[in-house]
Amino acid sequence: MEPVEIRPRVAVSSCLLGAPVRFNGGHSRDRFLSEELAEHVDWVPVCPEIEIGLGAPRETLRLERSPDGPRLVTRRTREDLTAPMTALAAGRAAGLTDVDGYVFKSRSPSCGLHGIPVYAESGAAADRRGKGVLAAAVTAARPELAVEDEGRLHDAVLREAFVERIFASARLRALLSGDWRPRDLVAFHARHKMQLLAHAPAAYREIGRLVAAAGERPRESLAGEYGLAFRTALAAKTTVGRHVNVLHHCLGMIGRELDPVRRADLAEVIASYRARRVALAVPLALLRHHAKGAGAQYVPAGYVRDQTYLSPYPDALRLRNHVPA
Repeated sequence: MEPVEIRPRVAVSSCLLGAPVRFNGGHSRDRFLSEELAEHVDWVPVCPEIEIGLGAPRETLRLERSPDGPRLVTRRTREDLTAPMTALAAGRAAGLTDVDGYVFKSRSPSCGLHGIPVYAESGAAADRRGKGVLAAAVTAARPELAVEDEGRLHDAVLREAFVERIFASARLRALLSGDWRPRDLVAFHARHKMQLLAHAPAAYREIGRLVAAAGERPRESLAGEYGLAFRTALAAKTTVGRHVNVLHHCLGMIGRELDPVRRADLAEVIASYRARRVALAVPLALLRHHAKGAGAQYVPAGYVRDQTYLSPYPDALRLRNHVPA
């Protein structure tokens, strides 16, 4: 029986789903978010400008330098909206404890994550290292949260990393929101070992030591420490070398059940991935096939079959199909 898909809860700038809330009364509907990813996640739409009482269409906003930090002001009438936006941002950041990720609108003085201009009052050359007011509050309150803007999600590598993180976070949230016991956390961790190893080998070992003492820790503090460590580890970038290491770990566990030809074929495909000739999806497909075909009583094969690393998100999203640069 296939496992039940856990749907991530993901906050998103409303305009990216097609809501007509942009300054010009339009939207910035993103096809990947509103069509492909929407089939598998539950969205939590947010539009801070509408929530503080601005209409659509409305006057455009910008960030300006001040001794107390960036101020959010309207470009033409010079109205200072810093206080209401800051209050809203603080409340939103504190209330997003049950979301697994956030997709922000790029280039927005409220929601932008990267390179937002901060102008001098005179309109002189901007510092383009700013962050939107809401985005800054959310990332400060939840540094372990998976966050991206829609522009960066057009990059195959960044898209894959973000999607992987929100689905892993959703599985952990589902576990910790129930009546779990230490043995449940141990089982969860066992399924995610190869996924963690592909991201952060040092953290993989540290988290393993934390789980080993699960029965000796109060549940609440254990859940908080494990959750932070788990999400932080998955925020680390994977590399071709780390993936190759995990692929060989898995091959080693099922190799005894393979004849020499099939074992050599899988090793060759892993080498092709290492040489950047094929996408990661190719050795993974073979690995999944051989793990499923191994003897039902062969324990290492069952361990490999259960690894979230092999299917960290729905196959319908068609990720991991890019050849590494």
